[in-house]
Amino acid sequence: MREIQRDLTQAQKLELVGLLAGGIAHDFNNLLAIVLGHTGLLLNEPLSARQLKRVEAIHHAGERATGLTRRLLLFSRRDVRQPHVFDLNALIVDLMKMLRRLIREDIDLVTRLSGEPAKIMADPGQIEQVIINLAINARDAMAGAGVVTIETAVVDGAGGPGDPDTPGARSVVLTISDSGPGMTEDVKAHLFEAFFTTKAPGEGTGLGLVTAQGIIRQSGGEITCESELGRGATFTISLPQPVDEVAPMADPWVYSDLPRGTETILLVEDDGDVREIAGEILTQQGYRVLSARGGDAALQLLERHPGPIHLMLTDVVMPDMSGRKLAEQACGLRTEMQVVYISGHTDDVVLHAGVLGFLRKPFTPLGLARKVRETLDLR
Repeated sequence: MREIQRDLTQAQKLELVGLLAGGIAHDFNNLLAIVLGHTGLLLNEPLSARQLKRVEAIHHAGERATGLTRRLLLFSRRDVRQPHVFDLNALIVDLMKMLRRLIREDIDLVTRLSGEPAKIMADPGQIEQVIINLAINARDAMAGAGVVTIETAVVDGAGGPGDPDTPGARSVVLTISDSGPGMTEDVKAHLFEAFFTTKAPGEGTGLGLVTAQGIIRQSGGEITCESELGRGATFTISLPQPVDEVAPMADPWVYSDLPRGTETILLVEDDGDVREIAGEILTQQGYRVLSARGGDAALQLLERHPGPIHLMLTDVVMPDMSGRKLAEQACGLRTEMQVVYISGHTDDVVLHAGVLGFLRKPFTPLGLARKVRETLDLR
């Protein structure tokens, strides 16, 4: 009976976290879209070295806050994955500057990366979350000086729970280890349980490892831990290697060459500040932008505007009408019009019911410009 009550309490906690995550995501991601949008445009303007440093710091803080929100959304199963093929080695190299800031000066951060591209199919942002979380846990495990080692290898055999005997299958193995005190068998037994943490109150949520496990399993892989008292801990992640080519990773700091266009875009967003920055980004790239604060206003614009409207960019969650309902009515009026949904979270039903275009909030100028151009070019 006690075990049943414990499981029930745990399930209620998980449900509460999911509800809270979904509730705050929309408003919080709107705020982050404003921050990342304006700082992204500033990074494309002539700034002094001192000003550039400050804008980059604000932009970086916004990206970190985005990661925190996505971690909650992933845990609540309300996050939208955007997987593609990329080189894990390149991602780790890009992460090193951030990781060195997160790791104490008395800890050595060592990387040993495979000599060949470590291609995986996953959401790069989610894999970043996993690496950062494991690196921070490794740091916190060591009270004094120590070493955190990040290694990758490409090995024969399928990764994850798939058939290891698949002919020609290969996997990418990522290991993150520390030289800390190690763990007891009891701690290891509870590592991947939600809300389990060995950190002091206020220093850990107990969601990091269970979130990491969810990310890796969604990507077709597995994560395990080996540790003994006095011998540190090693987390091993195995992911299947796809046969597709590696997609080039965009530099998130470069906004000087955004895709341009001359088409007419209807922007529907109930938050005035988000609507303003999105409109400014698109206008700077040559588009004609019509703005509406909600579904009713958007439908009136669609009926009155004399010329073509090539694309509608609409928020999913709005007070008077959902983006999905708006799109159904709008496409009846303008059959040639493409639709891109923007949201900080959305349920699977929205994405898998014929939706081709989706842009995650908070978006950057680069992300917005690319998604709009990519969608328009599908016509």
